[in-house]
Amino acid sequence: MSDSNIILIIEDETSISTWLEKYFNQAGFKVLTSGDGQQGLQIAQKLKPDLIILDLNLPNLDGLEVCQQLRQHTNPQIASVAIIMLTARVEEIDRLQGLEIGADDYVIKPFSPKELVARAKALLRRINGHLGTHHKLWDGELCLDLAAHKAFLGERTLALTPHEFNLLKVLLERRNQALSREQLITLCFGYDYEGLDRTVDVHIRNLRQKIETDNAPKRIETVFGVGYRLVSQH
Repeated sequence: MSDSNIILIIEDETSISTWLEKYFNQAGFKVLTSGDGQQGLQIAQKLKPDLIILDLNLPNLDGLEVCQQLRQHTNPQIASVAIIMLTARVEEIDRLQGLEIGADDYVIKPFSPKELVARAKALLRRINGHLGTHHKLWDGELCLDLAAHKAFLGERTLALTPHEFNLLKVLLERRNQALSREQLITLCFGYDYEGLDRTVDVHIRNLRQKIETDNAPKRIETVFGVGYRLVSQH
């Protein structure tokens, strides 16, 4: 992780925001803060941070709506920003809802700031890990530019989240192979990932919506009892 990484903390509880700002500053991040959902969204669109720590319950615009608007942005750099959601809700359905609209990870309150910083660094490492790789992965019209960390379908740029990008990379590198959810978690998110198996299903569903349009063939197959497989279009 570079010490030039910019992090935006959108959190309305001043004590938590100040606490996190201190820890992320000590970790080498440049930190921006906002206590309001609408203002945080505007900052993200204007300054394009590398990662956003996003509280779920915010005034004016809640975290789910902020996340959704970011993921639907026409600028791919804004639409693909890494997002870690903070939530006091512990139900699985609440966490999955955040992942479905594009959050990369979630942390349940109360939490350790050291753990949050570690998760942020791990997420950025997975993103930046592609920057030294000077080649592209192709399958039909689908292209993954690893050096630029960009994805294309024909001439259209795909706005993929960091986890979606990693997932597509793994599937492309192992095209036509059936991979279990456990394999995908390990290959995409790392051995220490603490998410749910169903997290993979959510990311696969979101990825399908982006690479399987009406004019594009079905690319990701469900292998019942196993997991998923990307079917080569060559």
